[in-house]
Amino acid sequence: MFMMLLAGLTRMFVHAAEFVVYIWIYNNYRVVDIPWNSPWGWLLCFLGVDLGYYWFHRLAHEVNFMWAAHQVHHSSEDYNLGTALRQSILQRYTSWIFYVPMALFVSPSTAFVHIQFNTLYQFWIHTELITSLGPLGYILNTPSHHRVHHGRNPYCIDKNYAGTLIIWDRIFGTFEPEKVRIVYGLVHPIASWDPIYIQFCHLMHMWNMFCTLPGLGNKLSVVFKGPGWEPGKPRCGLIEDLPKVKYPEPRYDSRHSSWADGYLILHFALLYLLLADLSNGREILLQSVLFCTLGYMILSLTSFGAICDKKPYAALLEFIRCALYLLCDATLTTPVTPLLGIGQISTKAQIFNGIFTVSAIVWCIQGIREYVSEKAKIQ
Repeated sequence: MFMMLLAGLTRMFVHAAEFVVYIWIYNNYRVVDIPWNSPWGWLLCFLGVDLGYYWFHRLAHEVNFMWAAHQVHHSSEDYNLGTALRQSILQRYTSWIFYVPMALFVSPSTAFVHIQFNTLYQFWIHTELITSLGPLGYILNTPSHHRVHHGRNPYCIDKNYAGTLIIWDRIFGTFEPEKVRIVYGLVHPIASWDPIYIQFCHLMHMWNMFCTLPGLGNKLSVVFKGPGWEPGKPRCGLIEDLPKVKYPEPRYDSRHSSWADGYLILHFALLYLLLADLSNGREILLQSVLFCTLGYMILSLTSFGAICDKKPYAALLEFIRCALYLLCDATLTTPVTPLLGIGQISTKAQIFNGIFTVSAIVWCIQGIREYVSEKAKIQ
């Protein structure tokens, strides 16, 4: 859910580029006019979007700077509908490019609808509850096929890139049926619940390799070759280098308490309402407060991750986050969003101020307890 919220932030900035570029190419360079209500036009668009997604998805696994974004979706060690929500904030900056060629013959309204259909279809296949769809599996991407794609067993790597139709994998030689029980997640698990770290950890790894390896050719290879590449190895690395795994593998579990779960659910809901207010209030997007709010949301998600990971600085960070909210609400006087209640004394504002006041007190006490306890251990 944290990842879904982060991905929602990027839609405010990238959607305009998608629409403008596609519409501009269609208006100026289209080669044919296919009526928007033509059945053949919709079928052609369906196939075009699905093929474009296949190649985007494949390159997102085979080109390192694209994998740096896409690995976020593969970082879950569980496989359920929640996994479908685990999305990158950077992926949309490259994915839309693969649909642009359709602007030469497919109207924007038709294309954008099919892109949404393609995305929605892929939600339900993130499940272990459905074993097989029988003969439909020869044509459609199914939960079984997509489970293989999310596995870190060696036979699963770089297989089954399909969006809706599995025929592209069969045509281009990347299809693999489900065989043994699958272990999910990244080849090298991240072992963290911090959504900000998960979003950017592979970029940090790339930067370290880029700075360490000598020669311009090696540095460019870090960016444009596969995530498994190293000097002297093939573009996508060697399958023999992958660690052997066997179900069940131990999974990362920080075992935080039930009250922490309830606390995180409550404060996540507040953040989600804030994002909804920003998305619906177009006039807010023109104000500098937007970026302050986004920064606060990123701070919040970092703090939530620290609580889940039971980091030693979690109590201090969360106290600062709650205090910062109260400080902003007390000092700013211009009405900004209905959620913050700034500049107005509403019931909603009073409830939120009460929640954040109690939260700040709780984390202040928790931080003092942890400090005293750590001091006692040292002595």
